[in-house]
Amino acid sequence: MTLSSVVLNVAALSDTGLKRAANEDSVLAAAPIFLVADGMGGHEAGDRASAAVVDAFAPLSGTAVGIDDIRIALGRAAAVVEAIAAAHRQGAGSTVAGAALVEHEGVPHWLIFNVGDSRVYRHQANELVQLTVDHSLGQELVDAGEMRPEDLATFPQRNIITRAIGATDSAADSWLVPVVDGERLLLCSDGLSGEVSDEAIRATLTMCGRPETAAAALIRRALQAGGRDNVSVVVVDVVSGGLRAGRDDDTAGRLAVSIGTETMLEGTTVPVRAR
Repeated sequence: MTLSSVVLNVAALSDTGLKRAANEDSVLAAAPIFLVADGMGGHEAGDRASAAVVDAFAPLSGTAVGIDDIRIALGRAAAVVEAIAAAHRQGAGSTVAGAALVEHEGVPHWLIFNVGDSRVYRHQANELVQLTVDHSLGQELVDAGEMRPEDLATFPQRNIITRAIGATDSAADSWLVPVVDGERLLLCSDGLSGEVSDEAIRATLTMCGRPETAAAALIRRALQAGGRDNVSVVVVDVVSGGLRAGRDDDTAGRLAVSIGTETMLEGTTVPVRAR
């Protein structure tokens, strides 16, 4: 198996939503790199912050990408966003959630990474798993045992994030996950996850065949739920070229367990979580 043998179908959509005057989200969907960035700092500053993140990763499109390339792009994004923040009274920052197609031990893998509360989900066999972990006040309380996970949706301060590109703490968490035929990745800003439940996201990804249909349906659900924030999604389907579900499950499981809890990016902290 090689990276060149991996065939993907991809769709990306972004919407301003029903309450915001401007869209501070930015997306990149150009193999082998896919990401969603959610800017903060108000109109202009937020726009520029998320765009700077995309610009930092854009040169990786169409090239062979390694872990060091992602590390360097994150550093490049942080430097530019910090400069934008310094020029605005309210500051500026951006979340990022990404998936990069890389080779590890001769096998295609996803390098999943995030800073902030934008998310990456994996959908396979009608099941949905959140691969990333939110860097938010609410999630920290859950991890500390001070809040039940089911209470996160109604927690008044759930939108307070604890890490961001351009902030003092901009460390990324990262995971290596084997690429599996038939799986679907969803990258999204909190304009989706904050409006639409995981179960509704799972059902939408299950019912919609093509990535562009799924992306449009997810945006529509977020708007129907209130559309209080910008909402952006990238849907990536693995058509072929990865491990084969069912036949290679033992290999996929071994790889995920053995490397899924290692720190892949220098300066990151990777929570030890079952996937």
